[in-house]
Amino acid sequence: MLSAAQLLDELMGRDRNLAPDEKRSNVRWDDDSVCKHFLCEFCPAELFTNTRSDLGPCEKIHDENLRKQYEKSSRYLKVGYEREFLRYLQSLLAEVERRIRRGHARLALSQNQQASGSVGPTGKNEEKVQVLTDKIEGLLQQIEELGSEGKVEEAQGMMKLVEQLKEERELLKSTTSTIESFAAQEKQMEVCEVCGAFLIVGDAQSRVDDHLMGKQHMGYAKIKNTVEELKEKLRKKTDEPEREDRLKKEKDDKDRDKEKEREKEEKDKKRRREDEEREKERNREKDKRKRSRSRSRNSSRASERKNSRTRDHKRSRSRDRRRSRSRERQRSRSHNRTDRKHRSRSRDKRRSKSRERKSYKHRSRSRDRERRSKEKGLF
Repeated sequence: MLSAAQLLDELMGRDRNLAPDEKRSNVRWDDDSVCKHFLCEFCPAELFTNTRSDLGPCEKIHDENLRKQYEKSSRYLKVGYEREFLRYLQSLLAEVERRIRRGHARLALSQNQQASGSVGPTGKNEEKVQVLTDKIEGLLQQIEELGSEGKVEEAQGMMKLVEQLKEERELLKSTTSTIESFAAQEKQMEVCEVCGAFLIVGDAQSRVDDHLMGKQHMGYAKIKNTVEELKEKLRKKTDEPEREDRLKKEKDDKDRDKEKEREKEEKDKKRRREDEEREKERNREKDKRKRSRSRSRNSSRASERKNSRTRDHKRSRSRDRRRSRSRERQRSRSHNRTDRKHRSRSRDKRRSKSRERKSYKHRSRSRDRERRSKEKGLF
């Protein structure tokens, strides 16, 4: 149960007693005085107050505003508070599960003993009681003998031992009755699977409802639900970077595959270029060999042609000389003929010109006579 100061802190704030001019304390959510379990969900110490599972009071700060600040901060779900809170809740659940197993084992043992009819703890206690009774009777006989013999001190010492044995016998008898009564009750009981408490089979519904609404039952039920919620929340938070890492890895793999494909294409292109270069080189070599062979053939042919040309040239030169001589003779002859023709033509031209001059002079004279005669006739 919360104290009055804690209730007032939750209702009015931790600075409720400060004056208006006093400086308020600025406690951050990551301060050591703040309850980290309360920041995550709740403080387990508040669940089982005044019950058999009471965890004791929590002395740290429980502030709703600090929890809101933590949830809005960038470090939410990153500082490990939730994982620590989950481990603590799982330890509480492990403890109650051990209690439930012990309760089941206890009920099963009592039921087996009753079904088989074997001697249980009650029978063993009865045997011990009988042995103690026999010892006490033997010691009493010895005390009587010592008293009759006058050994009082020894008799008193043995009497103290008898008293101790009687007390042990009474204790065993009371334990036997308690076990028997409890075994009779256990026949009608069962174990609650949530909190580990013993319930009476077929009990009144009001008492069952009281148990279900009790702090211990509701506290462990809340812890179980919170553990499942925290696991799911942390799993999603863990899966998110894993998914991002997986997507990044897939992208890197694709990039590597593309790079490998590019490198392969480059290598293929380079190999094709080298093959083409080698093919071109081979073709050039073939062409060179062909040209060299053709040049050798051409050179032989050229030499043959040259020799033939020289022979032909010699023949043609001799032929040309003969032709030139004949042409010169013909030219000289024709020149002589042309000279004679030209001289004759020139003589003919001179003669015709002289005749023309004569005829012109005659015509001019006749015109002059006619003009003079005309002039005389007019006068």
